[in-house]
Amino acid sequence: MAMSLDAAAEVFRQAMRETVKRYSLWYLIQGIVLVVAGILAIIYPVLSSVAVVFLLGWLLIISGLAQGISLLGARHVPHYWLQLVSVILALLIGFLFLRDPAQGLLTVTLLLIVFFMIEGISKIVFSLTIRPFPNWGWLLASGLVGIVLSLVLLISLPVTALWLVGLLLGLQLISVGGALTHLAWQVRKSQ
Repeated sequence: MAMSLDAAAEVFRQAMRETVKRYSLWYLIQGIVLVVAGILAIIYPVLSSVAVVFLLGWLLIISGLAQGISLLGARHVPHYWLQLVSVILALLIGFLFLRDPAQGLLTVTLLLIVFFMIEGISKIVFSLTIRPFPNWGWLLASGLVGIVLSLVLLISLPVTALWLVGLLLGLQLISVGGALTHLAWQVRKSQ
């Protein structure tokens, strides 16, 4: 059984390599576009933050509508009322994000601050748990950075809400775009 799984995994890896080779130009273009979009998001963080909140608002509305349509005539489904509450919340939050993007930005920023704090605490706990392991200090430092970052962001609210989401979006777009560009460039160079 293990041999067949390894063989299947190798077939999958080979198919992925061939796909990357075949479409390397498109990966290169996509990577460059993502890097440029990331740079623009960092240059204009307020605009990109608002765009993210609008996108989240529309996604919540569309998913709420789709889930609501799927519930039509399904009152016999277990936990029907709980699913109906989920639909109402998705629609309500989506409309609130569209109506007041500044409040949506504040909400998303608070969630990110909580995420950074919890992530930092969990990394510190994990690093102290594996402490005799080599290089455990790097993980501890990473956790401390997460906690300090969350506290700095919390102290600088509500100004933080205007630029944080756009900045994080920009950094993510640049990292993904850079990785795709590098991969495609290496593949094209090797052909």
